[in-house]
Amino acid sequence: MGGKKRKQQLKQQAATRARAAFIPHRHSDKPLAAAGPLSGANTTQKKQAPPPKLRQESKKTQEQRQRQQQNSRENPTIPFDADDRILLVGEGDVSFAASLVRHHRCRHVTATVLDKNYAELVAKYPSAEANIALFHGLKPEPKKDGQKDEKEEGSAATDGGDAAEEHEPSSSSGAPEPATAAGDESDSDADYDADGNHRPRAPKTNRLLYAIDGTKPPPSLTRGAPFDRILFNFPHVGGKSTDVNRQVRYNQELLVGFFRQSALPALAPGGSVVVTLFEGEPYTLWNVRDLARHVGLQADTSFRFHAAAYPGYRHARTLGVVHGKPAAAAWRGEDRTARSYVFVRKGDTLRKTRGQQQQQQPRKKKRKRDSDDEDESSEDDLDD
Repeated sequence: MGGKKRKQQLKQQAATRARAAFIPHRHSDKPLAAAGPLSGANTTQKKQAPPPKLRQESKKTQEQRQRQQQNSRENPTIPFDADDRILLVGEGDVSFAASLVRHHRCRHVTATVLDKNYAELVAKYPSAEANIALFHGLKPEPKKDGQKDEKEEGSAATDGGDAAEEHEPSSSSGAPEPATAAGDESDSDADYDADGNHRPRAPKTNRLLYAIDGTKPPPSLTRGAPFDRILFNFPHVGGKSTDVNRQVRYNQELLVGFFRQSALPALAPGGSVVVTLFEGEPYTLWNVRDLARHVGLQADTSFRFHAAAYPGYRHARTLGVVHGKPAAAAWRGEDRTARSYVFVRKGDTLRKTRGQQQQQQPRKKKRKRDSDDEDESSEDDLDD
């Protein structure tokens, strides 16, 4: 009997100790220190230091940045003059070329497209028909039911047997009437020389060339009169490959071929090569500055590309119009942020446009280095 009593006493003592060790509220999500005074934890909580405040720009810096952005939108950088000899490589629907002729009054534009002929170009980009008419200074005729497109195709001057197909405006009696842009007959900076003397305009030499590969141009394009400005807007090989590395390599090869085969041989002394790309990846992976440097060009500057500075311009996809898509869901590349990179031949000095010269005059006293619109680049900081 004594043994049984001893066991009962031990059980009662064990139960008493278990009740004393109970921790209230320990089932909650609160940390142990917040469970209560019976939890055995230290009740004194250390005050946590407040997170460091993010460094904010001063009001003066914010106002300065806003003024720079507003000035960039109101006075976008235009990398050419109206009387420059301009070569456009890889035009899509010819809307950029049409804007140069109609709104910027350029008179010596050679626009090139990869498509073989007029029919192929218009089938790929239906808007190209009206743009070509504007490029040649014609008013596009309204289409009639069952009426086919009338076009006249010829070959450009050749050298060494290489031919580049060119579309010239029709000279027949049924040709559209010449279009006169607003203010086209008024005076502009192109009508005066450096001393302010009025000078007659040179005749227009605008032309559109078909079947031109920017990496393998015909000799007639590179051995003729050199170009003051060579522009390649949004180069891309096309395709829907999901392999980023392969796409980057193909586009780098495209740019190197353009720099080496088209830009360098056709560039005039003091002239510039302008390549415009979207900002962000994968375009930053192309390292366009490095590519240009390795083929004999050097970066001079870069600036924000504003599509609104070219009325009528629409970004054209490399693959052409996506048929069957509603207009509301249409892809608008001109709304994306883009930057233009300006290159000159290594060791050469860029001949600034009249607009750039005027913009630099009031900046002699105070030079803004971190402008949103334009940033100076030297060869030492070209490594991307």
